[in-house]
Amino acid sequence: MKKKLNYINIIKETVILTVAVVIIAAAVYFFLVPSHTSVSSISGLGIVLSNFVPLQLSAITMILNVVLLIIGFITCGREFGVKTVYTSVMLPLFLGLFEIIFPNFGSMTDSQELDVLCYILVVSVGLSILFNRNASSGGLDIVAKIMNKYLHMELGKAMSLSGMCVALSAALVYDKKTVVLSILGTYFNGIVLDHFIFDHNIKRRVCIITKKEEELRQFIIHDLHSGATIYEAIGAYNMEKRREIITIVDKGEYQKLMKFINQEDPKAFITVYNVSNMRYQPKK
Repeated sequence: MKKKLNYINIIKETVILTVAVVIIAAAVYFFLVPSHTSVSSISGLGIVLSNFVPLQLSAITMILNVVLLIIGFITCGREFGVKTVYTSVMLPLFLGLFEIIFPNFGSMTDSQELDVLCYILVVSVGLSILFNRNASSGGLDIVAKIMNKYLHMELGKAMSLSGMCVALSAALVYDKKTVVLSILGTYFNGIVLDHFIFDHNIKRRVCIITKKEEELRQFIIHDLHSGATIYEAIGAYNMEKRREIITIVDKGEYQKLMKFINQEDPKAFITVYNVSNMRYQPKK
């Protein structure tokens, strides 16, 4: 039974990774390629190199990915490496498939600026799925993951920094407008990527002082199925002892919690903080 569950999890993980890669490949082929820009990706560098190397974009992407893949496998661990091997192979395959099905595909928007904007929005969805599954699409994603691990840099900023070098490579082939769009697109791609990744992980730390303490405790435990910590607090003005309930909830739970407090005790004292990357560190 245990093996069966493992196989189910592997299949589920593979499907999720495949969907993410299809999204990224579609963003590259239908928006990045027609824009002729080089926005924060190995595919962008491949577009520039395709002007000098007599190979298809899919082949150039595969070669560049293999080099960075070896580095990522060594530095980021086996799980990251195995998943990224799969996505790095599938991305060029899907690009090649799009090249066969939609040869000489032109711009969907007839606007270079809109193509870049659409690419940023679509590719960020795919990349955020991969990063949250401890994987990447290969290429610059591996560079960003390495910078995130060893330099403790946010993934979006790491993508922007590494992507700027690729964006500047557009100057070798294209005009000033395309170079500027590549640089701006790389910068905003990092911002949007951070939004997709970290907003997904953000929770709220809610601190509450209320007269309905027991009712609130029961609601948090039995309705929200969450935990809470209770501290004794002393007011500085009249030195009155009160108890403060602290709980950490996601966005949906936060809305339910606020609705309950507003109904039960509108005069409750509440402070809220955003928190992320929570983990329990056992003592050694």
